[in-house]
Amino acid sequence: MAVDLLLGLQWGDEGKGKIVDVLTSSYDIIARFQGGPNAGHTLEFEGNKHVLHTIPSGIFHPKAINLIGNGVVIDPIIFIKEIEGLKPYNIDFNEKLLISKKAHLILPTHRLLDAASEASKGKAKIGSTLKGIGPTYMDKTGRNGIRVGDILASSWEEKYKRLSIKHLNLLKSYNISIDYDLNDLESEFFSSIEKLKKFKLVDSEQYLIDAQKEGNKILAEGAQGSLLDVDFGTYPFVTSSTTTAAGACTGLGIAPNKINEVFGIFKAYATRVGSGPFPTELFDNIGKTMAKVGNEFGSTTGRARRCGWIDLIALKYCININGVTQLMMMKGDVLSGFNKIKVCTAYQTEKGIIDYFPYGISNNEVTPIFDELPGWKEDLTDMTNLEEFPVNFNNYISYLEKALNTPIKIVSVGPDRKQTIFR
Repeated sequence: MAVDLLLGLQWGDEGKGKIVDVLTSSYDIIARFQGGPNAGHTLEFEGNKHVLHTIPSGIFHPKAINLIGNGVVIDPIIFIKEIEGLKPYNIDFNEKLLISKKAHLILPTHRLLDAASEASKGKAKIGSTLKGIGPTYMDKTGRNGIRVGDILASSWEEKYKRLSIKHLNLLKSYNISIDYDLNDLESEFFSSIEKLKKFKLVDSEQYLIDAQKEGNKILAEGAQGSLLDVDFGTYPFVTSSTTTAAGACTGLGIAPNKINEVFGIFKAYATRVGSGPFPTELFDNIGKTMAKVGNEFGSTTGRARRCGWIDLIALKYCININGVTQLMMMKGDVLSGFNKIKVCTAYQTEKGIIDYFPYGISNNEVTPIFDELPGWKEDLTDMTNLEEFPVNFNNYISYLEKALNTPIKIVSVGPDRKQTIFR
């Protein structure tokens, strides 16, 4: 059985959690393949709002198995708090949640290094979530990391101590004052480790190989958006993992020829959290209105998201590098009320107009060229089928679909599960 992928096509916060939740009833296994607690997948249903950071977004469905893959980095403290926050829902985690032994652990000293590194950059900071993600992936690629499977060995605390000492020595080199009590941090960390040991820790790649042979349907869930990919994103203002389709192969042990559908999720406009280039960013009342109506605040950091018009150059780029087969457009309702809707169709550079995503997209390197479409006034949030949509909204969808040469199969008109319309 082939594996389907679900990816964000912008700078994150596209609504991946909601769509995974909507699609889960069609799958047997939901598998996270990269990122860590820097992700914030928001789900809303039955009047309740849930934000998941490490746990896959299929956890609320009664039958689906949820797998945290080897490409994910796990903070045991945050993970256990997330588990405890879900206690009212009586979820049987022993049956529904599996954790890869090859997933790497975020240590307290990783978070300290993250904070020191970001503080040392001054105005050049990249907008880190300060969750220790970057330093953990650095230790992973530097072959110094500690994996979930290591905590089952009797000597694992010795390994922890060696790495912790290395981090503390490195911390001194930043010459940055950070207030912390390592004993308190370690006390909570080791307590969480003991709780982590009680979960099902598995050889995840073999589990998925067997699951495919048995005909199980698998959905691989990405975390951050494609434009935050460490290779193909707006470097250095990116995350530390592979957020594109290739990340599902390395983050789960899925062979490329086993990938079937690639679902690409995007907002009807564009947002970004933290620093980094954003060609279509709005600094006027339109941008402020988008932020207010769309409740554009990071679900992990609480930081206000920067807002702007949709960028088709960036979207086409992400569709191509991921091999997207179907699109899902989120937050169409946020654009209600604007007289004109702008769409970036090309970039003006000093060497002329280009229609591809270049090496650099900072303000002094590209200027967006816009097409303009008529807006709509109607409130979309209570609409339940395509026939109810305003003509101009349907025209906007059709315009995007033609420009992107990829079918838009789902349109979301609100945060709730039921505000999801299939085309």
